[in-house]
Amino acid sequence: MRMKLSVKHTVDQWFNKIAKNPALGVTVSILWLMAIGWIAFGWNLGNIGLIDETEPLFAEASRQMFVTGDWITPFFNGETRFDKPALIYWCQAIAYAIIGVNEWAVRLPSAIAAFALVCLAFYTIYWYLGKQDELEQVSRPTRRYLISFIAAALMALNPETIIWARTGVSDMLLTACMASALLCFFVGYAGKEGTGEEFSQTRREATSLFPNKWYLAFYVLIAGAILTKGPVGIVLPGIIVGAFLLYVGKVREVLREMHLFVGILLIIVLSVPWYALVIWRNGWNYINSFFGYHNLERFTEVVNGHSAPWYFYFLVVLLGFAPYSVYLPASIVRLKFWQRSHWRSVERFQQFGLFAWFWFASIFSFFCIAVTKLPSYVLPLMPAAAILVALLWSDLFPNIENENDTEKVLENLSSSPRLPVPASLVWSGWVNVVFLSFLATALFNITHILGTDPAISNFHELIQKSGLPIIAGAIWLVCAVLVAGLLLSRRWNYVISINLIGFVAFIIFVLTPASFFIDRERQLPLRELSAIVLEAKQPDEELIMLGFKKPSVVFYSHIHVNYLGFPQEAIDHIKKQAAKGLKPASVLLLAEQKKFLQMDLQPDDYKNLSTKGAYNLVRVPFKKKKNEKMDIS
Repeated sequence: MRMKLSVKHTVDQWFNKIAKNPALGVTVSILWLMAIGWIAFGWNLGNIGLIDETEPLFAEASRQMFVTGDWITPFFNGETRFDKPALIYWCQAIAYAIIGVNEWAVRLPSAIAAFALVCLAFYTIYWYLGKQDELEQVSRPTRRYLISFIAAALMALNPETIIWARTGVSDMLLTACMASALLCFFVGYAGKEGTGEEFSQTRREATSLFPNKWYLAFYVLIAGAILTKGPVGIVLPGIIVGAFLLYVGKVREVLREMHLFVGILLIIVLSVPWYALVIWRNGWNYINSFFGYHNLERFTEVVNGHSAPWYFYFLVVLLGFAPYSVYLPASIVRLKFWQRSHWRSVERFQQFGLFAWFWFASIFSFFCIAVTKLPSYVLPLMPAAAILVALLWSDLFPNIENENDTEKVLENLSSSPRLPVPASLVWSGWVNVVFLSFLATALFNITHILGTDPAISNFHELIQKSGLPIIAGAIWLVCAVLVAGLLLSRRWNYVISINLIGFVAFIIFVLTPASFFIDRERQLPLRELSAIVLEAKQPDEELIMLGFKKPSVVFYSHIHVNYLGFPQEAIDHIKKQAAKGLKPASVLLLAEQKKFLQMDLQPDDYKNLSTKGAYNLVRVPFKKKKNEKMDIS
């Protein structure tokens, strides 16, 4: 017991020193954020090739903007691409201009957006805990720093965030804009109450044409979200903020102080011009494609076969926020959000947990209602989940008057009973043990769970030989044992740390090697074939891709690709091209080996240029064939 107290005494002293030296506190915070940011978002970010099929679509559309100078209409493979608005393409094109056209530039906007969000969340939580100490007239620097550190780590180090922060698509940029806007709203909202300078500032803002800086940031970030993914960028934050204000009974009051009319004008000025230009240039084609198909139909109908059962997002949150997701029920129950009279009576800043709950529940409910379902849709609720779990852990710190009185703290802790822990947290801890055990078992047997990959013929055998399933299972099994030991010894504070350390180990020893393995087996053959296409292609020679669509070939080869689905379709197309008497009198054909064999070409009908992985690259000349099936003269 004495040893445990001495450790706590040392930790408290260290954080007290940080609290007394603001420069040291800022330095330590920056170092912490940079460390978790590099592990989660920066490490090997651009050392892995683009992943088919979505990422190369964005990368190539951005490259076209960069090359052509057309910053209004996105294009891919010679056709307009109206799936998403322009902000992500602009960011990637700017990155191309700075560091060149490469994988780092494709993914850098997503990584920077994720890192900026984590930094803002760290500041917000530290600010909230400081306001709480101020209200209770206590000083708890250990609690302020540790919970802020934990919240930032939870937000960065979870599967859903890491996947999309390392992928060059629009989802992470949308999440960063939306979540940052919500954090800015709450700081602006909660900062309206206070004393001294805060009251003076509030009085000045009341007579000003513009709202405070946090509300202004809220409006700017909403405009960014609209330019990233369209109407959902304002609809979701609007639902969250509106439901929260309605619940706490402050709708009119807050809308007045937000200068809503000015805010809407600001959003329109920042976001509408690009939409006006792209509609002016493309007319109803854009309106029907983007607003109709990619927004309205995705919500009301199944698009691209992305249907799922009603419980789909329960599984996504469970696995996407693993292993901390098991603490979400206790984090939500802790709030007692159903006690409306209580929440309406507390000061604004004290409603932070309630706001995070509305944030989480609104996004979760919205996409459960939507008919089209994808795992990335609930990415914007992950920051709220991290905040909820971090606030749960903040309850485990003793409510002492002053952490600076360390001798008094040690005396009180040694003579008093243990800090009471909510039963919901105890049960969550044991669910954590069970979950980690199941996770370890699943990873040990992952080859029996994963499906096949047509691009990797011996996929299961290669995975097993890599040893990654054993390493992954061992990491989480050790974590399960350690968490169980901490629960039995009632060292609650360290449980979340074991989960975080386990996840970092999982990133380093499993996820990163697995990413390189999949890239080598699945994507590298396509990059190598793209390089061969660049060397072998004759001027104006057509490239046909048969039986599959891999947009990465367009990005890496920088040429137009004609996608054909079936062997007979390819044969008919080659006949038509031959009949036109085109020069050069040949086409390049990139096909899966199975589809290629189904074309029934004779050895003198084509010239094999290369075979990589599951793919063949051949040149088919336009000449008379003895075989009538391939008579393309």
